[in-house]
Amino acid sequence: MSTLKIAIQKSGRLNEDSLKILKDCGISIDNGNDQLKASASNFPLEVLFLRNSDIPQYLIDGVVDIAIVGDNILVEKGGNIKIAEKLGFSKCRVSVAVPKSFNFKSLDDLKKMRIATSYPNTTLNYFKNNYIKVELHEISGSVEIAPNIGLADAIVDIVSSGSTLFKNNLKEVAVIMKSEAVLAVSPLITLEKQEILDKLRFRIQSVLRARKAKYILMNVPNEKIQAITEILPVLKSPTVVPLSEVGWCSVQSVIDEDQFWEVIDKLKAAGAEGILVCPIEKMVI
Repeated sequence: MSTLKIAIQKSGRLNEDSLKILKDCGISIDNGNDQLKASASNFPLEVLFLRNSDIPQYLIDGVVDIAIVGDNILVEKGGNIKIAEKLGFSKCRVSVAVPKSFNFKSLDDLKKMRIATSYPNTTLNYFKNNYIKVELHEISGSVEIAPNIGLADAIVDIVSSGSTLFKNNLKEVAVIMKSEAVLAVSPLITLEKQEILDKLRFRIQSVLRARKAKYILMNVPNEKIQAITEILPVLKSPTVVPLSEVGWCSVQSVIDEDQFWEVIDKLKAAGAEGILVCPIEKMVI
């Protein structure tokens, strides 16, 4: 049987979140002693731990079949690599930042100025599409320090919380793109390995659904069950179970986390009592 090869970042937050989602999918990986390659013991999967910036080329060349990588890296280096799933973690944005003292009004203020970045293709395409000519300084490492040492007038870099910009006396003035971790697929993947990927995607989808939902249980007077069930955004219909106390039932359902507090307020107002909220490990639909 074939083994699906997956690349993930060898260190950092993306590494941790990637291993966690595989673990949540029931895949056991022993990566003791900081190995650069490890196999799953209970799924036909081999993990290669690589530098984030190298992963797109490994996909293009077919060295790995799939990868968990930031889609900002794919835009920068990935060519025509397909995305199988958006994974919802490691969210950030690629942004333009300038010194706080810079009186920024529009992108036109950056014409012919020096821009430092480790995302040259993304940066050049962005300014070209906005008809602005800039002088590019491609650097790696701590891009944020470039304006402070006189290397550049502005930077383009990834931003998550913005704390790094703040510490370096910079401010974010334009967002080029929003990014998150994705499951990317090599254009050279075989049909046999595609079948393994389909099984993996099924597991990942079940985990992602569960992360976006909460299971709730509540006690409801019988005469208010209809009103309560009309509020609940359920998969099909809520579970209603009679309680030992006459005239009461337990109503159980699933709530999307984005609607959670709004729905809870409506349920309380409609007569629900003793509301319990539980995390969901998997959701198989």
